[in-house]
This record gives sequence, C-alpha cells and structure tokens, in this order.
Amino acid sequence: MSSAAATPSTPPVLGSLARIARFTAVMYKPHYLLYGVLWVLALEGTAALVSQPDSSWHPTASTVVRIVVVAFVLLYLRMVDEQKDLDYDRVHNPDRPLVTGAISANELRSAMTVIAVGAIAASLTLSIGSAVLIAAVLAYGLVLWGLENLSTTVRTDIVLNLAITYPVQLLVTAYVVVSAIGTGEVRSRWQAAAVAIIFAGAFLQFEFARKTSKSPRPGEMYYSNALGANGSATAALVCAAIAVFGDLALVRPWTYSGPQALIAWIPVVLLLIPATAASKFRRASTPDYPVLPAVLFILALYLVLIVQALVLT
Repeated sequence: MSSAAATPSTPPVLGSLARIARFTAVMYKPHYLLYGVLWVLALEGTAALVSQPDSSWHPTASTVVRIVVVAFVLLYLRMVDEQKDLDYDRVHNPDRPLVTGAISANELRSAMTVIAVGAIAASLTLSIGSAVLIAAVLAYGLVLWGLENLSTTVRTDIVLNLAITYPVQLLVTAYVVVSAIGTGEVRSRWQAAAVAIIFAGAFLQFEFARKTSKSPRPGEMYYSNALGANGSATAALVCAAIAVFGDLALVRPWTYSGPQALIAWIPVVLLLIPATAASKFRRASTPDYPVLPAVLFILALYLVLIVQALVLT
C-alpha cells in the first residue's frame, strides 16, 4: 500500500480552518488585537468618566462582550480589505495571502459570514441598539468594498478614500458608547459622544504617519503623494494634538488636585512622542516617517485614558 493511500487526506473543512487560522496569524498581528482591547476599554472608560464623573467605572461582563465583538469585527474588516485591495496588492504587496493563494476569497467570505452572525448575536445579548450598530459596521465595510470597485477616484485618491473609509471607525466608536449606555456603564450625555474626537485624532495620527515618505511613491496609496511629506507629517502631529486637547477639554484636569491632577495632565506629556517623531523625520536622511512612535503614542494614550477612568472619580 502506498504512503499516499495509507495517509488519509485532510477534510476540506479542516483545511479551510487551517488556512483561515494562518491568515489570521499573518494579517492580524497581536498588536492589532491589543489595539482593539485598549480601544474598547479606553473608549468606554473615558465616556463613563466624562458623562458621569460622580460614579466610578470598572469593566463589566458587558465590557468583555464588547471587546470580543470589536476584536472579531476588526478581523472581519481586515478580511474585507484583503479582497478589495487585491489588484493593488498584486503590484505592491505580492506576498499577501490572497495574492499568493494561501487562502481563497470564498474561504474569507465564509469566515466573514460566521464572524458577522456571531458579532450580531453577541451584541444582541447586550441590547437591540448594540446589534443594530454592529450590523451597520459590518454593512459599511461591504459598502466601502463596493464603492472602491465602482469608482476609480475613490480607489486611487487617498484623501477622498480616507474621508469615505474613516466613518467605519466612527461607527465602531458609536457601537461601544451606545452599547455601554444601554448596559449602564455610560450615561447618555453629549460628553459621551464627544469622546469620539479623542479617538479620531489618535487613530488618524497613526494613519497619516504610516503612509508618509519623503520619497515619491507613484502608484502607492501614500498621503505624502497628495499632501507632500511635510504636509502629511504635519497632519499626523495635528491629529495627535486634537486627541490630547480633546481629552483635556472633556476631562478638565485643572479641576483635580494632587496625584489625580498629575494623571489628568499626562496626555500633554505624551505629545512629545509625535512631536519628536515629526522633528526627526524632517531632519533625518531616512525617507519614511517613523511608524513606531505613532504606535507608541496611540497605545500609551489609551493606557493613560484607562487609568484616568479608573482613578479620576
């Protein structure tokens, strides 16, 4: 009997699951998961702090559900990106799993369907509003895919593309805040909605930083192609400042004293990270904007926001 005949073949379903797992390991790095966890905790905690400063905040079982849902929805959106960017990746990222055939589009779509059903079902245990908003996030990802397929301008104009794609982040923010209002961690006040400014600024400083270069990048989706290297670097720094001063306006650190005041003012110190990165970029001979400081800023800011939410009550 041949060895091929003696060894049973891998069932198709198990093979697909293995390929999806490998895709996740390659395209959904641990720092993406860390970002998702910190994002939900910082967002819920900050919304609680500024909407009901007289009450203490701490993560609950509902918070854990939101973290799990957001983590899987970020993976879903990564799967959408893998498919809608296929033509671009064939030229600029030929090692991507869908380009190399390490996974098929049908396998990604099957995984997306499972994630979508699970995310909506889990959110429904929190509230109807939670389920509606997470469904809106999932649907918006598909709408973006359709828009880029239909419009060359949307696909190739990076500034327009950002204006159209960023709202998916706002929808996730709305999901977390509205869900937390529904389960009682956050009070329904204008301050809870206003925290979106902090998280928009923090994310966009990273977005501009990771696609900024002094070298011309014809055909590549770089903000520096449209705004110039200095313009793109300045945009990253301005977004970081918006995040920090948005936090100051809502948390009002001048109303605290002692150790609490020190914690409340920490975000101002964190501005040194993007400011130093922008300064080095302008002086350095290396062409690309340093991405690590942008990552450090967003993670450090979210950690500080979590600490603020825990102690500034």
